[in-house]
Amino acid sequence: MRVLITGGAGYIGSTIASACLDAGIAPVILDSLVTGRREFAEGRVFYEGDISDGPLIDKIFAEYPDIEAVIHCAALIVVPDSVSDPIGYYRANVTKSLEFVDHLLRNGCTRMIFSSSASIYRTGDDHTVTEESPLDPQSPYARTKAVCEGMFADIAAGRPIRILSLRYFNPIGSDPRMRTGLQLRRPSHALGKMIESYEEGVPFQITGTGYATPDGTGIRDYVHVWDLATAHVAALERFDELGTDVINLGTGAGTTVRELVEAFNRVVERTVEVVEAPARPGDVAGAYTRSDRARRLLGWQARHSVEDGIRHSLEWASLRDSRLS
Repeated sequence: MRVLITGGAGYIGSTIASACLDAGIAPVILDSLVTGRREFAEGRVFYEGDISDGPLIDKIFAEYPDIEAVIHCAALIVVPDSVSDPIGYYRANVTKSLEFVDHLLRNGCTRMIFSSSASIYRTGDDHTVTEESPLDPQSPYARTKAVCEGMFADIAAGRPIRILSLRYFNPIGSDPRMRTGLQLRRPSHALGKMIESYEEGVPFQITGTGYATPDGTGIRDYVHVWDLATAHVAALERFDELGTDVINLGTGAGTTVRELVEAFNRVVERTVEVVEAPARPGDVAGAYTRSDRARRLLGWQARHSVEDGIRHSLEWASLRDSRLS
């Protein structure tokens, strides 16, 4: 099998490409390198360009007519940035995705896996969600994902394409073989900020402490990026058998920010202290999945612990600058 991966030189896309290679699936990478890294595409079929570039999409399918499916990871994903630049986020995530699907249809591609987000859910009092939970995205980034899902559903209803949305919870970690990892030196998510605090020997800021969670801090379902990647392999292999268009990808367990700090301090030699700070624009209390749909339909469940994700993130952080020119 051959698969086209948009955003395949980014953090998640490159890890999916590695999992595909390990499973005997040949990835073709398309990435504009706005946030992706050329190094992450080394040794792989790579096209540099934009998903909205119709002639480029035509060229890819002409040169690799055996592409059987697409994994669409290309997107801007930083919540605070989406608050300050909603036009840029809707253009990159929605408008260009619409153009991309149009190009796929023209080239006869009938299968697409969409990298969606659990941030589109409205969470209940217990902060758990299933695929049937109501949607209530709280940031421009999250709304772009919800808009795309609705747009894709409309397109699939009237055109010969099937689109599966995999709703990610909160990816952490790296490829356990250290082929790729988070490319940013200053990531905005909690674990990235925690590693930055650890490296610099300064307290970690817990942003938001008044949420209705067990300890007042945000709660997330931290899923190892390698587990996410292997779920995509399972989805490719079972695509035509699936009886749904939406699957949550999470561990099924919630971890608060304070609990994440405790797990971090169990892994490192020198503990990180914390200070409290206001929530950032667009931040929400968070949620975790309680669905077993991924296990039932994909034969998949998360194998790595939060501590595994922290260890692999720290290992990658120690190697990142030497791996990225």
